[in-house]
Amino acid sequence: MSNSESDGPSENEWDDRGELAWNEFDWENYLREQDEVLSRYLAFYEKFKDRADRIDHVAHLMGWDEESWSAEEDELSPANRERALPELESKTELGDSAETGEFDDSDPYTLHKNPIFVATKAIYLSLKQAWMKASADAGRVPQGLALSFQSSLFRGEEQATLAIQALDFGDYALSISLFKRALRDLNQSFSLLSEKKFDENKFVVSARDDYFPKLFDLREIWLRVMNECREELERPTDEDED
Repeated sequence: MSNSESDGPSENEWDDRGELAWNEFDWENYLREQDEVLSRYLAFYEKFKDRADRIDHVAHLMGWDEESWSAEEDELSPANRERALPELESKTELGDSAETGEFDDSDPYTLHKNPIFVATKAIYLSLKQAWMKASADAGRVPQGLALSFQSSLFRGEEQATLAIQALDFGDYALSISLFKRALRDLNQSFSLLSEKKFDENKFVVSARDDYFPKLFDLREIWLRVMNECREELERPTDEDED
C-alpha cells in the first residue's frame, strides 16, 4: 500500500486527503474498520439508551466534538476511547473491535468517517434489524405494516445519507433539502406505528416504546445539522464583507 503526498485538509474539513494507491485488500480492511466504528457506536448507544443526553454522551465516548454535529474531528480520540471502554460491562457486543480500528493519519477520508453518518447508520441499523426479526412473524405484525414501516426506514436512511454526502461537499442548501425529505420519511415511520388500529397489538405497542426514542434521536441529530447549515449559509462571505 502506498500513499502519495497530501497537502492535508483544505478549508472543507471533509475534502479527500490526496490520491491513494490502494488495492482491494486495503479498501476491504478500511471498510472493516469503519464497520467496527458502527458496532462501537451502537454498543455505547444501547448501553446508555436510558440517558436523556444519550446522543451527546455517546458522541463524547466516541471522541467527537459533542458541541457540534458538523464534527470537525474526523478521527476517534484515543484518550476518550481509553476512558470510555472500561465503562462497558461486557465486550461481547463489540468483540475485539473495541480495541482496534485505529485510524492512521495516511488513511483517506470517506463518508464512513463522518460522525453524522456513523450515528445515523448505527441507529437505523438497530431499528431495521429489530423490525425485520419481529415482522417475520405474521402473527405478531400485520404484513401491510411490516412492509410499510420497513420501507419508510430505508427511504429515510437513503435521504439522510444523500444529505450527509451533500454536507461533505459543502452544499449546505442541498443538504437541508435532503434532510427535509429524510424527516418526511421519519414522520411517516412515526405515523405508521401510531395508528390507532394497532393499539390492541401488544407487539406494536411495545415497539413504540423502543423505536420512538431512536426516531426522535435521529430527528434531533438532523435538526442540529440543518441549523448549522443555515448558520453557515447566513454567514457573510469575503465578497459580502468587501
